[in-house]
Amino acid sequence: MESELHIEKQIDLKVALRHYFGFDQFKGEQEAIIQNVLDGRNTFVIMPTGGGKSMCYQLPSLLMDGTAIIVSPLIALMKNQVDAMRGFSSEDGVAHFINSSLNKTEINQVKSDIQNGKTKILYVAPESLGKEDNIDFLRSCTISFVAIDEAHCISEWGHDFRPEYRKLKSIIKNIADVPIMALTATATPKVQQDIQKNLGMTDANVFKASFNRANLYYEVRPKNNVGKQIIQYIKAHAGKSGIIYCLSRKKTEELAELLIANGIKALPYHAGMDGHERSDVQDKFLMQDVDVIVATIAFGMGIDKPDVRYVIHHDISKSLESYYQETGRAGRDGGEGNCIAFYSPKDIEKLEKFLAGKPIAEQEIGVQLLHEVMAYCETSLSRRKYLLHYFGEFWDETQDEGVGMDDNQRKPKETFEAKDDVHLILKVIDAFNEKHKSKFTVKVLLGLEDAEVKTYKGSQSEFYGIGKENDDRYWHALIRQMLVAGLIKKEVETYGTVKLTAEGKAFLQSPSSFIAVKEEEFPSMEDDGDLSISRTTGGGAADQVLFNMLKEQRQLLAKEKGIPPYVIFSEPSLEEMATQYPADMEELSHIGGVGKNKAMKFGQSFLKLINKYVEDNNIERPQDLFLKTAPSKSGQKVQIIQNIDKRIPISDIARGLGKSKSVLIGEIEAVVNSGTKLSIQYIIDDEVDEDAQEEIMEYFMQSETDDLLEAEKYFDGDYEEDTLRLMRLKFMNDVGH
Repeated sequence: MESELHIEKQIDLKVALRHYFGFDQFKGEQEAIIQNVLDGRNTFVIMPTGGGKSMCYQLPSLLMDGTAIIVSPLIALMKNQVDAMRGFSSEDGVAHFINSSLNKTEINQVKSDIQNGKTKILYVAPESLGKEDNIDFLRSCTISFVAIDEAHCISEWGHDFRPEYRKLKSIIKNIADVPIMALTATATPKVQQDIQKNLGMTDANVFKASFNRANLYYEVRPKNNVGKQIIQYIKAHAGKSGIIYCLSRKKTEELAELLIANGIKALPYHAGMDGHERSDVQDKFLMQDVDVIVATIAFGMGIDKPDVRYVIHHDISKSLESYYQETGRAGRDGGEGNCIAFYSPKDIEKLEKFLAGKPIAEQEIGVQLLHEVMAYCETSLSRRKYLLHYFGEFWDETQDEGVGMDDNQRKPKETFEAKDDVHLILKVIDAFNEKHKSKFTVKVLLGLEDAEVKTYKGSQSEFYGIGKENDDRYWHALIRQMLVAGLIKKEVETYGTVKLTAEGKAFLQSPSSFIAVKEEEFPSMEDDGDLSISRTTGGGAADQVLFNMLKEQRQLLAKEKGIPPYVIFSEPSLEEMATQYPADMEELSHIGGVGKNKAMKFGQSFLKLINKYVEDNNIERPQDLFLKTAPSKSGQKVQIIQNIDKRIPISDIARGLGKSKSVLIGEIEAVVNSGTKLSIQYIIDDEVDEDAQEEIMEYFMQSETDDLLEAEKYFDGDYEEDTLRLMRLKFMNDVGH
């Protein structure tokens, strides 16, 4: 009888699906998930982007009594979802959202519709859900269930941890005793465990779809002449849609300009643009007016463009979860999807530096996530296998879907028998009671001593220095392959301590063949500067001796004038001087970031020093300065100055020039840095609060650097990037002229 009832319910669900959404069939495990919610059970859904997560809470919300609360961190996504739900209903009140974008009248309308039983699904940001008046109101309503979208935000081990998500358990408990549903498009076993524990739903039925996107091709390339490579790739795939991810806003704008200069229809996209600008870029991309979006990770959340044919990472992601999500924007229609990442170990070093200053636990987690990214980039195993192993999924490289769809499988590397070295690694891990990270094991094998090795008497071990004939890259590569093979595992909670698995213990007792793959070496290249759109150095590297002398001269002049050194000339300007050896005011004015006014004001003593140095050391000066290809901005520079003289609001100037506000600020900076003083106080007064002006000006006056990252760190996120940029602009404009 019970099974008959269950079958009847299933048939009803298909009828409901057809009735409400017009679909005949469920995707994957949608039906079982929805049934689980209807049965009043806690539900955990791990489903890749494009798998149909939304339906898992949309349909049951329509079938159950009361209102379902959907917690989502993305305001833009909420609106899209509400619009979609209203499209399936004759009643607009069927779906609503509450977030910071609504005014009081709009919030009252939402509450009225909920009370009158019109609203079946309510999207709410975690910050809004936690407000006392919202909790009091929702307590008085019938709540069917609570769904938490982007649930990985709960976990400190997730790639997008948000502290406000950690409070959800107690907030939900305050509202109603109802089933909880957690949904995420990416979760490692550790993150899954952390989410369940934090939400108090360890009893949840877990539904996990495969993370294998068989149509995606994965490739990693050395980071060399990136701009050139990207242009060549796009031109070879002309007319196809693509996304290029960069880590900084500045880089997105520079790269977009470079692409446009080379005849490619591209636009930048980042969080520094206002809502209207971002929406405009999205629309142009969806309508195929633009082929390529150059974006920070702000792009793509909730954008459903099924025919994105390539996703290129100019800069590598901060975690494999982020990387997986970003590459997941490609080929969502099941067609071609190429995922190309440019990688240099230097990028990992830069990202590690960004973690400095954060709490120790956060640093440890951040570094661990970065090292997983590095391992993915440097591995010679199938990248698909490595990626899926990270998400706790086994993939057979000989027969499962997606065989041959990564660069390592298409161009197999040399293999070798590694039985003895694998056995040696296992013996070292075992000898030190499985209490250390892989770095410790490698240091013992190489005979390197540091504080940790000394403390745990590694140098007294029989294994100390036994692996000297190979370098650290060899041993780390082998350890990575042992992880994927399942001989060892990393204990996440102890920040990557390596333990033996049952298979590893068996191998330790009875070693057998282990065929390892020789790993490719990625040279530690500098960012090659191919995105620069201004004058660049023509010769080789800067003359370090002269550079240091110029810095000393700058320091002396700064003390004399009572201003920070960077106001006089930036370090990149000094580097260019130490490369080009300018001989007179004309040549000095052509150095990047100098200009005629600055050259006249500060340049005399620097020219004297450079000319003497050239003479004393018989330096042969480079004759030519090279320019990168980019549109001329001289006409626009005049326009910008004229518009500022007329006191036209900055957003209107940007609109008139067809630029984002962020790009325009960059161009005003270039004008000011070249020595032109502008009347920009009206812009500052329009955009920045008076008290903030005073506080930020004081900071730049005492700071030794004009680096925005340092400023953001100092103010601990109190001010947006554009606010700090505008105040830095004011400072350079007021103090540097």
